[in-house]
Amino acid sequence: MATVQGKAEGAFLTIGELAEELGLPHHILRYWETRFPQLKPLQRAGNRRYYRQQDADLAREINRLLYQEGYTVKGVQKLLAGRTGVPSAPVAPRVEPERVPAPRATAASSPDLRPGLIAIRNRLSALLADVDASL
Repeated sequence: MATVQGKAEGAFLTIGELAEELGLPHHILRYWETRFPQLKPLQRAGNRRYYRQQDADLAREINRLLYQEGYTVKGVQKLLAGRTGVPSAPVAPRVEPERVPAPRATAASSPDLRPGLIAIRNRLSALLADVDASL
């Protein structure tokens, strides 16, 4: 785990220190506070934010999920809402979709695409059910 130079392990981080560590602007961390109720840094005089170790770890995890794993904000919200206060619970594995060849349509014939689309929809529903069951 990276620590800010000159600070002891577990020391509070300011919004500037955490933003610099994550490579994000300050306003992104403030936005995350409005979207993720689990992220609650201490606020002192002048609304200066101090991130405790668990807050910084959560911000790092949100950053990883959004920018490395490719989750949306809503997806991370659902993932974090399903947890019972454990900030480092394992993330469900990403499921690679099955590649289905795209049907080819020619000018001479207009094939019915419906059976292929229904098969894709059913496969996606099954994959999503597997992911939901693993959460």
